[in-house]
Amino acid sequence: MFVASILVLLVCVTAPANAQLFGTEGSAVKEGFTLPADKAVKILVFRPDVQVAEQTTGGLDQPNADWTQQAKSLLNDALVAAQARGGNDVIFMPALQGEQARLMADHQALFRVIADAAITHKLFPGDELPSKKGKFDWTLGPTVQELSTIGGGADYGLFLYSYDSYGSSGRKAAQIVGLILAADLIPAGVHIGYAALVDLKNGDLVWINADISMGGDVRTQEGAEKRVMQLLEDFPVRSPVQSRRGDVTVGGAP
Repeated sequence: MFVASILVLLVCVTAPANAQLFGTEGSAVKEGFTLPADKAVKILVFRPDVQVAEQTTGGLDQPNADWTQQAKSLLNDALVAAQARGGNDVIFMPALQGEQARLMADHQALFRVIADAAITHKLFPGDELPSKKGKFDWTLGPTVQELSTIGGGADYGLFLYSYDSYGSSGRKAAQIVGLILAADLIPAGVHIGYAALVDLKNGDLVWINADISMGGDVRTQEGAEKRVMQLLEDFPVRSPVQSRRGDVTVGGAP
């Protein structure tokens, strides 16, 4: 239901007059936010929230545990490598158990809800909320401080979400038939991803990037590396002057 709602909301909306639409991707930064130029910030990276499914001949997505576990491992490795080159002090949330694991799962679920709202009403604002008109104002709330404590202390937290479905042999055969009949009615899977940087003092989203038509087969090392690069596209850089803070960039345009 979650994936379906994003597809309907993002594919069918109309871009605002002040945004450039290049299809399926967009990013935004909270007004006034910038990473300090004179020091590295500490970023707590949460394990990617990953789901991989197999698309049946009839078009239904069935979770595939082996593909999901493989993608989780490859995406985590790619994320470690990418952040090591970023110039910030990066730490990764360790494997958690018990109450700490439940707290992490609760916040990941909350993140998906908040990110869904921000994407729907800000990145591709076909239904912009009156109370947030002209603003990038979304928050998970101050309970994220508990995650910072568990992770060893950090200034910001990096959340990532990735959902993919790949066609079964029957689905691929149906797509071939569709091509033969010149019928462009059979979609070739679903590939959605988004990432967000959260201020761990108050839970505010300070940056988000989303794409509902991502590239890279996350079941392979090369594909996972490509996916992480796309997820972190337009990630805030350390600079004394940041341009277009609070503006929306759609389709990766500056």
